Amino acid sequence: MRIGVQLPEVERVVRWPELKSMAAAAEAAGLDSIWVGDHLLYRHPDEVVGPWEAWTVLAGLAAVTDTVAIGPLVAALPFHNPALLAKQVAAVQEISGGRLIFGVGAGWNQTEFAAFGLPYSRRVDRFADSMGVIRRLLAGETVTHRSEFVTLEECVIRPRSRFGVPPIIVGSNRPRMLSLTLPWVDGWNTWFRSFGNDVDRLRKLAAAIDRACVQAGRDPATLEKSAALLMQFGPARATSRGDNPWRGTPQELAERLGEVEALGIGHVQLVLDPITLESIEAAAAVVGAFQSR
Repeated sequence: MRIGVQLPEVERVVRWPELKSMAAAAEAAGLDSIWVGDHLLYRHPDEVVGPWEAWTVLAGLAAVTDTVAIGPLVAALPFHNPALLAKQVAAVQEISGGRLIFGVGAGWNQTEFAAFGLPYSRRVDRFADSMGVIRRLLAGETVTHRSEFVTLEECVIRPRSRFGVPPIIVGSNRPRMLSLTLPWVDGWNTWFRSFGNDVDRLRKLAAAIDRACVQAGRDPATLEKSAALLMQFGPARATSRGDNPWRGTPQELAERLGEVEALGIGHVQLVLDPITLESIEAAAAVVGAFQSR
């Protein structure tokens, strides 16, 4: 099972030098992947917060790392013009030397859609239309496309990345999204809140995804499953009541990761609370304990 880490989003303001240091620490520690959220804005009762733009950060991470996979967890397709997003995907795939994992979803936070003037209605329809265009463009096709949502005239991605089309994973548990994507995606991802950060509930969710694969005419064994897991090191900073963070010694946490691996999960993204260099070092100890079992 591969193990990655999610970089800070809106837990606190983190400047590029610290993000760069966190990425270097994660890579040096032997983690397999580094992830960023694709969000724009959150409104809380006492403050308004937002992360850095995801694809700009991914390009930076691609340039300052050498071995780790990188990706959005996940890119909200309705935020983006699909042709321009395909162009960004190709560029980051090239800069990273083929280390991009292209996570995709339909978005959910109505506040940021409204704030940035993006249509919130019919997000899954927009996702389906955009994803079809993006896949064709990344495959090298010249695309003319006219629909309710997207109009392209002989669009083509030039130059194409030398490293081909990145693997695509879908971040959703909803039946329609699964029916649209499971026939062809490389992987599936779920966020820790969707299963209460609980292994037993993740087991049930993974079984449901297997059944959805069968319904979509796909062998479940051909789909890589991944899950974000919340781990807490030291005083809590970002968790909410009911998030059920994992705590314990490196050996105890490694055993829990082993339980996740036994479910057939091939990749996990650690969401650390607090998300600091010290927490990444603590997570590295967990990864070391997991690998040496």
